[in-house]
Amino acid sequence: MLAIIRIGAAAAAFLSLPLSAAEGPAPLGNTVVTATRTETERNEVLAPVIVITREDLERSLAPDIAGLLQFHAGLDVARNGGPGQTTTVFIRGAESNHTTVLVDGVRINPGTIGGAPFQNIAPEAIERIEIVKGPRSALYGTDAIGGVINIITRQYSSNGMEASTGYGRYETWQATASGGISGTGGELAFSANWLDSEGFPTRTFDVIDRGYENRSFTVKGRTQLGPANLGARYWRATGTSEYSDFFVTPVDQDFENSTAAVDVAFEPTERWSSRVTVSRIEDDIQQNQPDPFANAFAFVRTRRNAADWQNDVRIGKHHFLTTGILLTREETQSIDAFSPFDEETATDMLFLQDRIDIGRHDLLLAAAWLDHETFGNEVTWNAEYGIDLGNAGTRLIGSAGTGFRAPDSTDRFGFGGNPDLDPESSRNYELSVQQRIGEHHGLRLSAFRNDIDDLIVFVVTDPITFDGQNENVERARIEGVELAYEFEAASWRLRAEAIAQNPRNLTTDSQLLRRAKESLTVSLAKAFGTYEIGIDVLVTGKREDVGSPDPVVLDGYTLLNLFGRFAITPALSLQARLENALNEQYELASTYNTPDRSLFVAVRYEFK
Repeated sequence: MLAIIRIGAAAAAFLSLPLSAAEGPAPLGNTVVTATRTETERNEVLAPVIVITREDLERSLAPDIAGLLQFHAGLDVARNGGPGQTTTVFIRGAESNHTTVLVDGVRINPGTIGGAPFQNIAPEAIERIEIVKGPRSALYGTDAIGGVINIITRQYSSNGMEASTGYGRYETWQATASGGISGTGGELAFSANWLDSEGFPTRTFDVIDRGYENRSFTVKGRTQLGPANLGARYWRATGTSEYSDFFVTPVDQDFENSTAAVDVAFEPTERWSSRVTVSRIEDDIQQNQPDPFANAFAFVRTRRNAADWQNDVRIGKHHFLTTGILLTREETQSIDAFSPFDEETATDMLFLQDRIDIGRHDLLLAAAWLDHETFGNEVTWNAEYGIDLGNAGTRLIGSAGTGFRAPDSTDRFGFGGNPDLDPESSRNYELSVQQRIGEHHGLRLSAFRNDIDDLIVFVVTDPITFDGQNENVERARIEGVELAYEFEAASWRLRAEAIAQNPRNLTTDSQLLRRAKESLTVSLAKAFGTYEIGIDVLVTGKREDVGSPDPVVLDGYTLLNLFGRFAITPALSLQARLENALNEQYELASTYNTPDRSLFVAVRYEFK
């Protein structure tokens, strides 16, 4: 709390400066940034997108963002145990490291492991989440084969502050404080979050509870200085995660994830806007027990600096051109007994996108040239076309695109590392139809196919110790059909999504691990004056996972979450979430536990 008071004092001094008013970016509302790198009305975006709003986050009381993502079809979530354990997300059957994850537009995928630290991102620090399905390497570079997840931290358009605290099963405590200040000098928003849980045994054959503590903080500010709009943002999460290793030995490790970015935006002309962003991420994991073989503390570490220069130009009435340069310099380190490494990698990328809007026709063309220090040059592209069919609210969309992922340091030098790996590449095709039914209903039906060449998989060579090596698979393919329906009115909100997909390793004719062939999600919320109640349902099919000597089959399962909110006063509210109300016994990863029926209760107060 002392840190918050200091921030408030600094903010007051900052906002009293005699500068011209700086409104900053307008609230996003129903616009989407991630799909095109520019603010675009959601109903005009050609790519399939999911938007999770601040209202969704508050209703859910989810302990981490994976608890929100799993209730969307086409987003398979796997977790190695309880709170704070490694969490992976698979978009439409692609690998978990085939998703570019951004925090406020800054890529946080570590160079050591590939998958982003979803488990360490507190929902209370988030304003909204934008998810784009399909390749976006032409805009974001390596990793964006399956899609992009952009996590946008809290922002405020008026003065105010809110605080909340809660308690639930597994001795889980949570507290948060956030707020915003605006004035003639600009605006500033901040959020401080704390979570502590005793947890439960990580492994199904373990009996020791393994806990988790997370302390996170975000701050962002913006002001106007002459013709330039200046912005800065920072996110940091630190804490300790306990787990049980392969031999059921209790281990705890410290983690630290952070992003920092500064941007300068200006408009040289009415038709041309330009923005330069300089950013840095740090990703650290350190075991607190000495490695018995290396006689030292093991750790993995990523440091990445990036510079992004984006230009948006309106050419006539029908063309909106986006072009830019993305430069990254990355250092990765690992110290352990089996796979130490210290690598530096430079990547340079040029990208160009043209959006064309002529009457009922919309066309998007994008391409990028990427120069990777280790793997050479790569060209990726996207082509999307949509046509509105008269006044019936019907839109037909066809799209194609390519993706690219360079092997990370762990792929090449870590456990099972193979320095001779080739990059992964993909070709994605999709046909879809969107239908608006009146003002409140929306429907989208999509058929997609994603062909992946040189897919990197871990091949077990010793079924007893699970030793093995990373290898390129010649071909993999994911084909599927996806249906999504939304209804939103004054007091009702309904969303239903379903997917049927076939993620296959064509070389071995086997199902890709930890991905279901079919799933269905339903979310319903209803407001009754000062009350609001809701339900989230997830029904998913069987999945395969690593086993010895053959893969094991994880049973399908049904999850049912209930939530409610009661406004005691306009400023004070009481919330509750009943997770896994059916007390389903299931596994997201083989031999790892998942939570039983759990109740979490929180109280929230808003200061205006």
